[in-house]
Amino acid sequence: MQKKNNTSNLNFIYGRNAVFEAISKDFDRINKIIISRNTTSDAKINEIIDLAKSNGIIFQIVPKERFATYSDINHQGIIAFVSPVKYTDLYEFLEHKKQGFSKVVILDGIEDPHNLGAIIRTSACAGFDAVIIPSRRNAQVNATVEKTSAGAINHIPLIQVNSLSNAIDKLKDNDYWIIAADAHGDHNYFDVDYTNMNFALIMGGEETGVSKNNMKKSDFVVKIPMLRNFNSLNVSNAACAIIYESVRQDLKHSV
Repeated sequence: MQKKNNTSNLNFIYGRNAVFEAISKDFDRINKIIISRNTTSDAKINEIIDLAKSNGIIFQIVPKERFATYSDINHQGIIAFVSPVKYTDLYEFLEHKKQGFSKVVILDGIEDPHNLGAIIRTSACAGFDAVIIPSRRNAQVNATVEKTSAGAINHIPLIQVNSLSNAIDKLKDNDYWIIAADAHGDHNYFDVDYTNMNFALIMGGEETGVSKNNMKKSDFVVKIPMLRNFNSLNVSNAACAIIYESVRQDLKHSV
């Protein structure tokens, strides 16, 4: 029996959109691409082949049987072997952050790589400036995250820190307001004014929520009202609601 590949491996990404975004935005990460022979009539695959040729990236057209060890993932007939994702340094980010008000997301103990990828994707789509994750006790960027983000990790800085507590202190020193999401928050998420300020939104782990220490450092604790007797939203859905409330307010304020 062939051993299935472990998708927690950091050294490959898969799927047409994820590979296309990687080759379009950060092709230096890509070492080699393998493409199933039965997909070469696909328009997106041919775009990837053209980009690989123009950027001098090695690619191989292989029999579909080559993908047998990756049968546990929806690879869509294409896998790129890559170097690990490049993280942005927090101090460098703060030193060179854009003019105007800045928004970042802090992830505190997110365990599911699908949730990590989805939150990165939402943050990028909403124009947030960075996603901050701890180097331990949190899902890290892997093949599943890259696939779930649909290439969004190439469109937003990812900051990995050893201590979220120290990172929050540094953000506060740089005039960021800290907003934690919690089911028992003092404010409904839509009652907070997100405009005209730098802020960092902390989303906690699926089971544990935001840590007590990081909660204490927060200026606001917001909740999403539950209208039925049910626990809470999935963390990536909750993040999406709060993130896009800030977008809604910005758009309304700019009119």
